[in-house]
Amino acid sequence: MTSETSGWYARLDHECPDRVEQIESWLDAWLLATNQGQPVAATLPRGWPTLPAGLLSDPGSVLDHLLARYEAESDGRSPRGVYATPVRFVDAILCDELHHGRSRKKEPPATLSLTALPPSFRVFAEQFNESIRGQSFEDDYSQESDESHTLSGIPLPFADPSVGAGLFADRIIRMHADRCSGMDAQQRKEDTLRLLEGFQLVDVSDIAVESARKRLLIVLARLRLVDLEGEGSESLIGRSEANLIIESNVRCADPLRGEWPWNESPRLLVSRPPWLRIKDRFRGHPEGSQLRKSLSKELRQIKGPDGSLRFSAIKGNVNLYRLYIERSLQLSQKGGRVRMVVPESVLREKSSAPLRKLIVLQNEWDSVWSFPDNQQLPLVGAQGVSVLGITVAGTTEVLTSFGPLHSRDISARKGLDKGAPFLELERGPWSVWTDASWAVPKMPKSLHERNKTLRAIGTLADQPRLTEEGTWLNPSGKAIRVRAGEVDRGSWSSHISDWGTGSSGSPFVRGTHIELNDGEVSLRHPAFADVPEGVQWSHAVWNGPSDMLGPPRIICRAMINPQMERRLLWVVIPSGCVLGNSVSFLDLPNQVVERLVAEFGNLEGGLAALASHLNSEGLNLWSKAWAANNNVNNYEIEMLPFPPLEGAGPVSLMGNDSEI
Repeated sequence: MTSETSGWYARLDHECPDRVEQIESWLDAWLLATNQGQPVAATLPRGWPTLPAGLLSDPGSVLDHLLARYEAESDGRSPRGVYATPVRFVDAILCDELHHGRSRKKEPPATLSLTALPPSFRVFAEQFNESIRGQSFEDDYSQESDESHTLSGIPLPFADPSVGAGLFADRIIRMHADRCSGMDAQQRKEDTLRLLEGFQLVDVSDIAVESARKRLLIVLARLRLVDLEGEGSESLIGRSEANLIIESNVRCADPLRGEWPWNESPRLLVSRPPWLRIKDRFRGHPEGSQLRKSLSKELRQIKGPDGSLRFSAIKGNVNLYRLYIERSLQLSQKGGRVRMVVPESVLREKSSAPLRKLIVLQNEWDSVWSFPDNQQLPLVGAQGVSVLGITVAGTTEVLTSFGPLHSRDISARKGLDKGAPFLELERGPWSVWTDASWAVPKMPKSLHERNKTLRAIGTLADQPRLTEEGTWLNPSGKAIRVRAGEVDRGSWSSHISDWGTGSSGSPFVRGTHIELNDGEVSLRHPAFADVPEGVQWSHAVWNGPSDMLGPPRIICRAMINPQMERRLLWVVIPSGCVLGNSVSFLDLPNQVVERLVAEFGNLEGGLAALASHLNSEGLNLWSKAWAANNNVNNYEIEMLPFPPLEGAGPVSLMGNDSEI
């Protein structure tokens, strides 16, 4: 969002602080402008700030943003940084989906060349060519029955279980109107009625439902499909009839806890569900804690008609978007299509593994779009974006993962660009790579880097894990654990001081003391290196209890910037240091310590060898490929592949394109 448009919303809040009133006033102004054939800026309430040029062209985007801000504030979240789904992004998804199965360009139908025929045959040839072209149009848009598709090619029923302000339905109607341009007026009206009657649009918010209903009416009127003034005509649907259908097919309901309001299952379901965890709900409510507990308990225990739990993939924190994915697969008919816009973390996070397993083993997951950099497609905060493409029922044999994608890789008219980078994950190797967790690796854009990453994954996938027992490093006994540093700087601030000449105390090591320079990881603490006075002198001395001092350890700094060369930086610290909780360390059982001493002569030498291996390029490529998000969780470190050191040489992949 530009500063100009964000400034307009700030000025609007000053003039009209009631967010519900903002939404209602905007819809009233948009409807009046449509009725009078004017731009919406001409009908805004007196006192509202002047609409900037960036918001003039699409009133629907303003509505989406107003509703997103209202819902954020209702949950006690900050409305700042809330983004509405970009229209071009939605158009690209729908364009791609409505050409699903027709991704390869069709050969043009064979016609007769008029120049090659004598004049007496040209009339016949023109009639023949026209019939061929007409047949081609019918093949593109007409389907096997009126019940399953509109003549314009929209699968019915079309559903959105989290309709919001009606963005997806809005764009479907516009696509339908564009495809109907070649029909006669009566046929277009009948097909539009068929489309509206095939909508199944739901939201838990009554404000969202009312917004979506009015928006669809306005869009239909602007496309000259509905008569706002009268009862309709041979070519136009009357306002009262349109309202009746829209109210019947845009409903306020909870699809997660309640039953689906329609008997027929959706053939196409496209949605962007809430990107929220249960603990993000009801933050501003005085009884928010109890409401969160009750909702979480209900969702975990709710059962379907057959008596089984409705949500089998719940694990850890209850993320609403995961529940919406599973529920959408339950609601849609066999062979139906589901497209969901969800955080990219669902592709790799451990807590989403049960959901991915359900999708792969019980459905046909055929495609996913990945936008890992939030700056390229801003939707919510610092998260990446993914678009899942699933055919309900069946099994997954090959998943095509498109990414990393940029906003320029999508088009409102063509969907996904043909040159977008992709990776085909065949079920067998994919299962081995991920130990049947069905995570989707994050791939670099460069072909050279992609090849190196694939080589690293292939080499390391079947190796034992760092914390696994029964390996060369830990043949028996307790497992290695990953733990955070023992000191929270805020809680122990009175025992931490800055470094200075003649400082007394013990070294206090934080993440900022671990650096990467020219490909080498080093410990840059003033107690161990010649470090100029600066940030690394700050909070570098421990003056607290001596029992906090630790033995020699391997510590790790996680780099949360996705643009960094490395994700994990490993160094060895000597004994007598205290660690801040901004770093992690390996808690080695006695058996592992004894093994290192026996193998390398002393503990420090063994730790140095382990740290060197943990800093290898192959493990760095692996950790970047399987990173769920910018944060590094302990389980990610625990699951690093760890082959015997004597076999680690080939893991480090260096070279150029010809060597790869």
